[in-house]
This record gives sequence, structure tokens and C-alpha cells, in this order.
Amino acid sequence: MRVCSVVGARPQFIKALPVSRRLRADHEEVLIHTGQHYDESLSGIFFEELDIPEPEYNLGVGSGGHASQTAEMMRLLDEVIEAESPDAVLVYGDTNSTLAGALVAAKREPTLAHVESGLRSGKWSMPEEVNRVLTDHCSDLLLAPAENAAANLRANDIRGEVVVTGDVMYDAVLAVRDRVLDASEPLPVPDLRPDEYVLSTVHRASNTDDPDRLAAIVDGLAAVDEPVVLPVHPRTDDALRRHGLYDRAADAIRLVDPVGYVDFLRLLSNASKVATDSGGVQKEAFYLDTPCVTLREETEWVETVETGWNVLVGSDPERIVAALTDRSELPSKPELYGGGDAAARTVAALEAVLADGT
Repeated sequence: MRVCSVVGARPQFIKALPVSRRLRADHEEVLIHTGQHYDESLSGIFFEELDIPEPEYNLGVGSGGHASQTAEMMRLLDEVIEAESPDAVLVYGDTNSTLAGALVAAKREPTLAHVESGLRSGKWSMPEEVNRVLTDHCSDLLLAPAENAAANLRANDIRGEVVVTGDVMYDAVLAVRDRVLDASEPLPVPDLRPDEYVLSTVHRASNTDDPDRLAAIVDGLAAVDEPVVLPVHPRTDDALRRHGLYDRAADAIRLVDPVGYVDFLRLLSNASKVATDSGGVQKEAFYLDTPCVTLREETEWVETVETGWNVLVGSDPERIVAALTDRSELPSKPELYGGGDAAARTVAALEAVLADGT
């Protein structure tokens, strides 16, 4: 089996870690990095730190508007897929790289498989929602992380085969958990005490591009008594400066450079809570037993909210402070996204579909 895997953003590099290892044990994989995230702190460091195989292709697309970026990815991916002639194309998640890979594969011969299919926020104004829905409708094999996602697919009359695999990001967390939980390693940000700080991440365009929302989030985080540590995404850094909010944030929040995957998980594991607008961080927090406060009005990972481990607060400062200072006892945590064998299930599903000639 010959598979072209398309990645382009930080969460996809992490998800690719366990799947690539499993694929390369028995099959051929061609890893294609679109270059959607081209900052060393957001891409290159993950390949090195996690020992992900170096991509056979780096398309170097870089940033741009949705239409121009997706179009350039499609143009270049089409050339690669034609040259490599894979049996399957594997795409992850909901980025422009995902949609570009899906559209190219759907108009060619390879089987198209979508890892993390079936997620829905119900918010069509989000570019990620558009990408994931269109990719699901293009796909031959839909690899859902949980039963709720699979139910979404069946309710939408999806044509492809649906398989519940569990979450490959849980596999990735398990692969580095011993390093994350090593108490002998200092925290990557100095002068922090475990369970006595809040970790935050803010990067989603709906939060960074709206000056009022971004200001409200800054005000909410600034009003928390505990230290708040915010590794600053390049988009967020630019937005804070562009909206005249950088000094306001820096006065009350510890703004630090982005950190590597293991260091980030170490910060996350030792935080009292995390405030984030990232879907991946919501899950990582769940896996590492850190209560999560989500800076959005909705989430694709509805199970984390239903079980009480995640609270949606949007950008309202009062709700942000209330959620971050709430010390109510959390309910017992169920197993939501499989037992850490999602990569093996993903590869097995690909093998089965290709063996059937689908």
C-alpha cells in the first residue's frame, strides 16, 4: 500500500506522528508538507522533536487568503499526486491543506481517507467548518474519532465508509507522556509553580481578527489572580500589535514565545486550568487531566463539555474569570476517544478498504 499523507499545520504534524510510524512499518508513505505553517516554531520544531519523518515534499505555500492559498496548494499537490501515483491520499482535520488535498484526490484515482472526520461546530461562518464538511463529502473512507462524529456523518448521508477509530492525537500524547510527566524536568517557563498558574492559547481568526473580542479576552485573562502564561502565536502577536493591545496584554499576562510540543504539554499538565480556542488543546487538556475553559461559543469536541471537563465561555471577561477561578470538583473522567490504538485502527481501515477495491 502506497499512501500520500498531506499535512500543513501544527496539529496535523502531531496527528501524523503515530499514523506515519504505523504506516511505515508495513507500507510506503510519502509525507507532503504544504507549508501552510512555515514558521520554525510552528512546524520544523515538531518534525525534529517528535522524530516525525522528514517530509518527502515541502511545497512552501506559506500564508495567504483562503482562495489563493488553497488554489496554490491544489496546483502543487496535483503535480505531486500525479508523480507519486499513490493508492490512497490521507488528509487530517480541517485546515486549507485538508481541503486542498481532498479536492485533488477526489478528482483522481486514489482512495481519499479523512482522519478526524465527522466533527461539527454548527457554525458555517468558520473556515474550518467549511473545510471539514466539504472534505467529508469528498472522502471514500471517513475515520471518526468518536461515536458522536460517526453519527453526524450518517445523519448527513455521507457516501463513504465510516469507521470509528478513536483519536490519533491521544496516541500522540501517549507516545510522549513519560517525557511530559517527568518531574525532574523543569517547566519551560521560569518561576512557575505547578497548579499555581493558568495556561492560555489564542490563535483562531474569529478571536484575533476582531479587536473587540481580542480585547475582551485579554481583559478576562488579565483579571485572573493566578499568573497567566500565553505562548504567543504569530497571528496573535500581529493582532495584538495591530489592534493596539500588545502593551495592555504584556502588562498583565506573561507573553512567551511558542514552545515545542513536549514543553507545551508539560506546561498544560502542570497548569491549574487552560483557557484556549484550540480544538487540539481541548483534547490534550482532557487527556492530561487539566480542566479546560474554551474561548468560543461552540466546540466540535462536544463530549468534553458534556462530561464537565470543558466550559464554553466565548470572549466574555466575566465568564472567563468565573470559569478560571471555579474550583468545583470535577466528575470522574470517562474514556471518550479510544484507548490509544487509533493509528493502528486507521491503518487497518485503509488496508481493508483498499483490499476491497473501494
